[in-house]
Amino acid sequence: MKRTIFTACLSVAFLAASAQTNPYIVKTKGAKKSAETHMADVIAEAQEEDEESSRDFISQNFKYHSLCDWVEGMKFMVMPEKYDLVVKTFTDAASGREVSSMTLKYKVMIYKGHTESQDGHAHVNFLCQDDNKAYYFEIGYGSFEDYCFQKMGVPTLAYLGDVDIAREKLMDKTLYTKTKFYRIDTEYDGEGFQEVQVDQDMEVKVVAVGVGSRKYPVKIIVEDKNGNQFYQNVAMSKTNCGMRDDEFVADEARYLFKNSFELQDDIMSISSKNYKQFIGKVVHTKISMHMLNEVSSKQQKIPRLAEYNIVSISPHKNDDFSTVKLRNTTTGNFFYAEAVLDQYKATEENTFFGTIFAPGPGKKVVTSEATRAMIRQGHVGIGMTGDEVEMAAGEADYVEYAKSGVYYWVYGRSNNKLLYVEFDGSGIVKRTLVADGPYGPKVNPALNKKTAAAKKTPVKKPAVKKSNNSWMNGKGTPL
Repeated sequence: MKRTIFTACLSVAFLAASAQTNPYIVKTKGAKKSAETHMADVIAEAQEEDEESSRDFISQNFKYHSLCDWVEGMKFMVMPEKYDLVVKTFTDAASGREVSSMTLKYKVMIYKGHTESQDGHAHVNFLCQDDNKAYYFEIGYGSFEDYCFQKMGVPTLAYLGDVDIAREKLMDKTLYTKTKFYRIDTEYDGEGFQEVQVDQDMEVKVVAVGVGSRKYPVKIIVEDKNGNQFYQNVAMSKTNCGMRDDEFVADEARYLFKNSFELQDDIMSISSKNYKQFIGKVVHTKISMHMLNEVSSKQQKIPRLAEYNIVSISPHKNDDFSTVKLRNTTTGNFFYAEAVLDQYKATEENTFFGTIFAPGPGKKVVTSEATRAMIRQGHVGIGMTGDEVEMAAGEADYVEYAKSGVYYWVYGRSNNKLLYVEFDGSGIVKRTLVADGPYGPKVNPALNKKTAAAKKTPVKKPAVKKSNNSWMNGKGTPL
């Protein structure tokens, strides 16, 4: 009896040590080391949402492999559940003895094909990467061909191919939570966990990807902006999952990737069926672009990382474009953008909604109420920062550099004038001036940002004309 207890303790200690060094075993912050391993039941409440983009991500990257299609070299990890601890799954090929699933836990099994035994039973063969021994799973009835078409597969085995692909595709990526229910680890060297609730549609970052269970083999650990970590075990390709597609309902539904997470890179792939769900979302510009300013009724050049709320999306009847109404989150100004929602219908890349916008916050600009009032009117004032000028007037058409760190943002106006915004060496607006511009709204292409930045020398400018606008300061030495 003492020998049995001693052996059991050694086994638990060995498993704990293995868990700490195995790169497929990952834990959330705060999990405590323990000498006991718990096999917790899956009890959770879930929600199911049909997301086209998540389905695309899965279908493009995670192929389902039926047991009939397994090829030698595919890797699995032994992840036994309660039932598997009673019924032994594998047999030692050398001795012919059945092996406890506990002793094989966390070990990597490499598929080595299937054979028929002398007594007519089919064997699914493996080489254990950890102990270099051969093992097999014996099919209790029928031929291999009869058995492999069923979803049962080989018990205890979590498919590591999904884990490896998920790690490659998702590490450090931004996701959005699609359910309220997740878990945190409570044991560093065991499987204890605690259910937690989080906000839906919250932005999180993937900090670790490891192995989960046979049913849900990919464990995705994410972290929110406050540093809180939680995870979900999810099914990806469902290879050797042991569950049919129609079984992922009710409590099981959230363990599909698309019902737990939404990938930032795919969230902006809008179809005619799901565009309404984007109303109210926060987005930011990924590229510099032009949008119609509702206040000025003019096209304004918008810089990268400008943040907006989507107010409405109105598909056109006669073409593939939609009018997207957006509200700037800082100033409250409304803008209108024309974009193609369906990536496959966008004839030019910069017309696709997902190329123009990305989900989530952009650059945060802190302004005073007085400055916001000027920005809403499209006015540039003394003392503004570069970010505030971009919010008011958009991205400059080109930049000119002078001595002592002074530089000018130059804007071509529709009245054949040029607006010069002068910045001091600390990046604060010193003055604004309007000059006659021979190029009108289209400035001289030779004086672009790259050329001026490369020369870093003063550029001869047109004669200065004082502005009569009360919001401009025309004082000072002419440029």
